Amino acid sequence: MKITFEVTRRKSAQDKPYTQTVTIEAQDTTVAEALDIINAGELADDPITWESSCRQKKCGACAMLINGRPRLACDTRLSEFPKGVIKLAPLKKFPVVRDLEVDRSVLFNDLLTLGSWLEGNAQSGETDTAYDASRCLQCGCCLEVCPNFYAGGEFYGSAALAPASRLIAQMPDEERKRLSDAYNGHFYKGCGKSLSCRDICPAGIDTERLMVRSNAVAVWKRKFRGKKK
Repeated sequence: MKITFEVTRRKSAQDKPYTQTVTIEAQDTTVAEALDIINAGELADDPITWESSCRQKKCGACAMLINGRPRLACDTRLSEFPKGVIKLAPLKKFPVVRDLEVDRSVLFNDLLTLGSWLEGNAQSGETDTAYDASRCLQCGCCLEVCPNFYAGGEFYGSAALAPASRLIAQMPDEERKRLSDAYNGHFYKGCGKSLSCRDICPAGIDTERLMVRSNAVAVWKRKFRGKKK
C-alpha cells in the first residue's frame, strides 16, 4: 500500500516549523514502524526525530498528533487511513524539542509537587481502582485534549488523577490527608468534567470512574466529617 506522510518538522524549538512530505510503499504496519522505514530510507541523512521505547503500548513515549488526534504511533495502523494520507505533528501542549519530540517533564514535575508516593505501607482496599489507575502510561494524550490544562498551570489534569487515585485508594487514613489536599487543589477544583480524557486515553482508563471514587474519598468524605465536627 502507498502511504503519504506529511510531517511537521523543526530543528529546534526556536526554529519555524515546516511540513515535509514523504511517500512510501508499506504493508499494513504501524506508524512507528513506518517512521523507521522513512528514517532508514529516503530521510537517512536527515531522520525525523521522535520518541520511542517499548513499541508495545506500554510506555507512552511515542505519543504524537496523528491526523490531528493524539495517539500512540505504535498503536496506530496504516490501514486506518484509507485515503493514504497521514499527517504527523508534535503534541501542542508541551514544548517542542525537535520534529515530533516534545518535552513532557512537566508531567513528572507535577507528580513531584502532588506528592504522589507512599511514605508507609499500602493498605488493602479499593484494589480495582488502584489497578485501573496503574495502567496510566503518562503519555500526555489526555492533557493534549483537556480544555483546562496548560503546562505550568495549577490544574494537573488526568495525568495526575491516575497516580493520585491509585495512592488514595491504598493510603492509610493518617497519610491520606497530605495527598487529598494536593488532589483537591491541583485536580478537583480545576476539572470541568468534559471527560475528553476518558475518550482519548490509549490505555482505555475510565477516568470518570477514577474521579467519582477519588472525589468521594479525598473531597466529599472530608467535607462531611468536617460538618459533623
